[in-house]
Amino acid sequence: MAGGLAGLACRAGETTPEAKLAALGVTLPAVPAAIANYVPAVRSGNLVFLAGQLAKGPDGKFLTGKVGRDLTLEQGAAAARTCAIQLLAVLKAEVGDLAKVKRIVRVGGFVNCTEDFTAQPKVVNGASDLLVAVFGDQGRHARAAVGVNALPAGAPVEVELVAEVTD
Repeated sequence: MAGGLAGLACRAGETTPEAKLAALGVTLPAVPAAIANYVPAVRSGNLVFLAGQLAKGPDGKFLTGKVGRDLTLEQGAAAARTCAIQLLAVLKAEVGDLAKVKRIVRVGGFVNCTEDFTAQPKVVNGASDLLVAVFGDQGRHARAAVGVNALPAGAPVEVELVAEVTD
């Protein structure tokens, strides 16, 4: 999965993030509702902090399972990619247009995995690769990829991000 995104080139004239998403066959979903006492996005100056997203399947239900036991590395990366798509939906709702994104500053990825699973960075690449495909060099970011023993709703991955935007 990650290799396929890395080699994707944008067609002539498709320079906006939304055009790049369309070229990838990605439609942004409705902004997911918060599942606890928080808001999906907080803007402070030109930084937008996005709350962590848990991947939802086509049926609208949260994906579940532990990477390394119930899901493969590739399935975990696909879940991280889905989290990134949901994050982009939240970001667009917050700023109105993804073309206002100056830079993806930081991504935090949490992988619900078995004790012996050590490929968390490869799982979180599912999110990072999509962000780079959509924003180019402005999508390259600082990142943490952490293995955890459990996530809300039994999710395999949770991804959060910080973006710098223009006014």
